[in-house]
Amino acid sequence: MLRQDENRLVFSHDGEQLWIEPWGPDAFRVRATKDARMPSEAWALDEQVPSSQAEIKIPSSGSNGANATTPKENATIRNGKLTCSVSSRGKLVFSDQNGKTLLQEYTRNRRDLLDAKCSALEVEAREFKPQRGGDYHLTARFESLDPAEQIFGMGQYQQPFLDLKGLDLELAQRNSQASVPFAVSSRGYGLLWNQPAVGRAVFGKNITSFEAYATSTLDYWIVAGDTPRDICRRYSDVTGKVPMMPEYGLGFWQCKLRYETQDELLEVAREYRRREIPLDLIVIDFFHWTLQGEWKFDPKYWPDVDAMMRELKALNIEVMVSIWPTVDNRSENFQEMLEKGLLVRTERGLRTNFDFEGQTVYYDPTNPEARKYIWSKARQNYYNKGIRCFWLDEAEPEYSVYDFDNYRYALGPCLRVGNWYPRVHAQAFYEGMEQEGQSNIINLLRCAWAGSQKYGALVWSGDIASSWSSFADQLAAGLNMGMAGIPWWTTDIGGFHGGNPKDEAFRELFVRWFQWGTFCPVMRLHGDREPKRREGLSSGSGADNEVWSYGEEVYGICKRYIDIREQLRNYTRDLMAQAHKTGDPIMRPLFYDFPHDSDAWRVGTSAYMYGDALLCCPVMEPGKRELEVYLPVLDKDDSWVSFYEPESANVWNGGQRVVVPCGKEEMPVFVRKSRIRAVQAGGKAS
Repeated sequence: MLRQDENRLVFSHDGEQLWIEPWGPDAFRVRATKDARMPSEAWALDEQVPSSQAEIKIPSSGSNGANATTPKENATIRNGKLTCSVSSRGKLVFSDQNGKTLLQEYTRNRRDLLDAKCSALEVEAREFKPQRGGDYHLTARFESLDPAEQIFGMGQYQQPFLDLKGLDLELAQRNSQASVPFAVSSRGYGLLWNQPAVGRAVFGKNITSFEAYATSTLDYWIVAGDTPRDICRRYSDVTGKVPMMPEYGLGFWQCKLRYETQDELLEVAREYRRREIPLDLIVIDFFHWTLQGEWKFDPKYWPDVDAMMRELKALNIEVMVSIWPTVDNRSENFQEMLEKGLLVRTERGLRTNFDFEGQTVYYDPTNPEARKYIWSKARQNYYNKGIRCFWLDEAEPEYSVYDFDNYRYALGPCLRVGNWYPRVHAQAFYEGMEQEGQSNIINLLRCAWAGSQKYGALVWSGDIASSWSSFADQLAAGLNMGMAGIPWWTTDIGGFHGGNPKDEAFRELFVRWFQWGTFCPVMRLHGDREPKRREGLSSGSGADNEVWSYGEEVYGICKRYIDIREQLRNYTRDLMAQAHKTGDPIMRPLFYDFPHDSDAWRVGTSAYMYGDALLCCPVMEPGKRELEVYLPVLDKDDSWVSFYEPESANVWNGGQRVVVPCGKEEMPVFVRKSRIRAVQAGGKAS
C-alpha cells in the first residue's frame, strides 16, 4: 500500500493512487486518482523548478508486494522545511521543520481504529463521487486546526473581507470575479488548488474543503514558509513571474466608455498635452469595430488609423485597444471559425454564449489553433499599425447565463477546465507579441487564473458599481490578488456602473477613489458615466470622464495626484522590477512587510503597503475628515513620517495607533523615514 517510486512516496488502495513528491524547495505536489494512470497535465505548475531530493521513510511490517508494505507506523516524506506523514490508510498530515502541524486531512471513518479522529460518520478526506460519463465530483477535506487561522489570496471576489477564514468561495470565473486558487495561511503554509475545474472552496471554523465539480484527479501544491513573503516567492517560482513592466505602465492611463471616433480620442489626448498633465496611455474601448469577431477598426468612425497613431506617437502617448473574444454569427470570420472548430460549443440549446449587440459565440483559446487565429487577426489589423497593448475584455468569459455545465471547450467540458480560459486567452496574445520580438509585454484582462501573471496579465476588477461599498470591496480584491500571485492589478477609478460627474456626492467618491488609485500598481481612470449619450452607434458612450469633467476643485486634486504618481515613477519602477524578479505583490497587506508584528495581521483593509516604504490609508466613507491608523513596529532607529511632508516635525514611532486628518484634498500616506530617499529618488526596493 505504501512504496517509494524514485523521488516520490506512493500510496495505493482499492483503485486509488496517491503521489506525494517534492516540487521546489520546501514544497510537495500531491496528486490522487482512481483512473488506471495518473494524468500528465501540469496546469499551473509548468515552470522548471530546482530538483529536490526527498527523504522518504517507510517502516516495514510485512510485505505487500515487491516494494510495497503496510506499516503500523506512518510513512514520511521530507523536503526541506516540509514533512508529510502518511498513515497506513492514506491519511496525510503536513508539518514544518519544528514538528508543528500545518495542515492535515479531515477524515471521520473507522478505517483506522487507532486514529484519534476515528468516527462512525464515514466522511472521506479525498472523496471521488462518480458521475455519469466518467468524471468525479471531487471533495478534498482538511481539518481546521485553529479557528483563529487567517487565510489570504484566492483571487478576486466582490466582498470586503481581506481575511477569508469563514468564507465560502465559488471557484469559477465571472465578470468581476477571478478565481486564482492559491491560499496563504497565517499558520505558515500556502496551498495551490491546481484544478481548473469549476468548484467551491470553504474556509470554515470546523473544516476546510475544496471541490471540483468534474475531474478525474486531485491535484494540489503545498509549501511551508517562515513568512508570507517566503511562501509567495516560492509560489511564484513554480507558477511564473510577471515580465518587467514597460515604462508606459508606470504613469497615468485615461479611459472611458467609450471614445466613439478617432477625432474624439485625439482631442482628449491633445487636451492632456495642452494642460501639461502627464499621460502615458489612452484607451480605445469596445465597438470601435465593424462586428464582434472581425477585430478591426470601423473605417466610418476611424478613417485614418495610421495618421492617428503617428500623432499619438508624437505626443508620446501609448494606445491600448479593446479586443473581445466574442464572434457574432453575422461576422466575416464566423463560418470559417465554426468549420475549423475554433469556437466554444454548447451542450444543449442555441449556439449562443453571449447576447449583447448581437448573438455571439466565444472563441476557444484552449485550442492552440484558435489562439493562433485570433492573434493573426490582431496582428494584421492592430499590431501592424503600431499598437502594442491590448485590452482583453470579456476574458472570463462572461456568459449571458452562467450555466457552466452547458459549455464545452476543445480541452474538455467547462465544468472540468473552465477556469483555465483567461490564462490561455492571455497566452494567445503574449506569445504572439513575443514572436514579433516584443519584450516587457502587458495586456489588460478582466480575469485570471494561477500562472496568468507570466503572460503579462494586468487584471482589473471588472464591471463594478460606483458606490462606497463597492470601493471597499476593491481594496480587499486587489490585496488578495497580490497574495494569490497576481502583482499587476488595477480598478476602474470611480467604479464602472453609474456616477454623474456633476453630482457632488459622486465627486467625493471619485476623489477618494482617484487618490487611492495613485497608489495601485497601475493608475487607470475608467467608467460608464451618467447621463449616457447615444448617437445611433451600435453601442453609445457614457458621459465625459476626463479629470476636468468633475469641476475645478476635483480637477485640482486629480492633477496633484497625477503629479504624485509621476514623482513616484522611479520608485514604482523599482517595485515592478522586484515583482519581475521575485513575484512580490506591488500592493500588499501590512503583515507582508511586518510579519512579526501581531497587530499588522489585524488591520484588515484600513491600511496597506505600496511597496516596502509607503503605508497608504484609503478614505472609504463619505464625509470622513479624521482617520485612525495603525503604524507597524519598525527597527529602533526608524520611524514613520508624512509622505507629503517628510521633513516636517511630525514623526511617529511604530507600534501605535494615531488619529490623523484626512481632508477631502488628501489621503493619509506615511513613509518609513529610512526609505525617504528610495521613494524620492527611486532607490532599490528591498
